[in-house]
Amino acid sequence: MHLIMILNALAVAWWLRSAWNQPQGDWNLRWQRSLFLFLFPPLLIFMTVIAVLFMGPQGKMGGMYTGSVSYFLALIFLGFFAILCIKLAIQGLQSVESARSCPVVSLGDKQARLLDTKALFAGQIGFWQPELVISQGILQVLSPAHLESVLAHEQGHYHYRDTFWFFWLGWVRSCTVWLPNTEPLWQELLVLRELRADGYAALQVDPLLLAESLLLVVSTSPISSEICCAALGSSGVGERLEQRVEALLAPPEPTPEAQSQSWHGFLLALLPLVAVIFHS
Repeated sequence: MHLIMILNALAVAWWLRSAWNQPQGDWNLRWQRSLFLFLFPPLLIFMTVIAVLFMGPQGKMGGMYTGSVSYFLALIFLGFFAILCIKLAIQGLQSVESARSCPVVSLGDKQARLLDTKALFAGQIGFWQPELVISQGILQVLSPAHLESVLAHEQGHYHYRDTFWFFWLGWVRSCTVWLPNTEPLWQELLVLRELRADGYAALQVDPLLLAESLLLVVSTSPISSEICCAALGSSGVGERLEQRVEALLAPPEPTPEAQSQSWHGFLLALLPLVAVIFHS
C-alpha cells in the first residue's frame, strides 16, 4: 500500500509538471503559476516520503499489509534529497567565503566587496543577509548614473531576499531534474526574479538607464553563478533579455508581495500525511 502511495505521488508530480506551457499573463499570474508547478510536485513527493517513513515498514493500511520495500525506497529518496542539500550548501558557503575575501569599498552610502576583474559584474552573494559584490571593471566602465541604476537593481534582490529563497528553489531543481519541464520552469522563475528586481529599481531610477546598464553588463560579463547569487546579468540572454528590456521601457507593472491566498493550493501537498491515520 505504501508503494502505491509513492507511485501515485510520482504520477501526479509528473502529470502536473507536464501541464506547464509557454507562460502568459502579467507578472503576478506568471509567478504564481510557475512557482506552483515548480514547487508543488516535489513537495507532494516529499510529504509522501515523510508519511511512509512515519508509518514504518510494518503494519496494515486499508486492509492491506505494508512491506519494507516502500520504506527503504522512501529512505533512499530522503537520503538523496539530503545529500543534494548538503552539496549545494557547501558550494554556497564557498561562494560566500570567496566574496568575503575581497576588500570592502564604499559606494556612496553603500558598501560592497570589490572583485578584482575587468569583467562587468554586480550581484548579491550570500543567504539571508547577502553582501553586494561589484567588479573593478564595472566601476571603470559605467557612469555614476548607470552605476546607481545597477545598485538599485541589486537592492531589489536584497529587498526580496532572492539569494535565500532561490537557494532553496535551486535545491528543489536539483532534486527534481528528472521531472519534465524542470529546466524551463527554473529559467522562467529566474527571469521573473529579475523582472521583479528591475521593477523595484525602476521606481527609484530612470528605467532607460537601467536598460542601458543591463545591455552593457550582459553583453560583456562572463561571470555567472546560480548558487547564493543574484546578479544583474542573470537570465539575460536571448528572449529573456528582450523581455526585461521591454518591461523596463513599458509602463511599470505592479509586482506585489506574495499573498497568503496564493499559498493555499500548497496545502494539498499535505494530504499524504492523512494516510497516517489509517495505518495500524
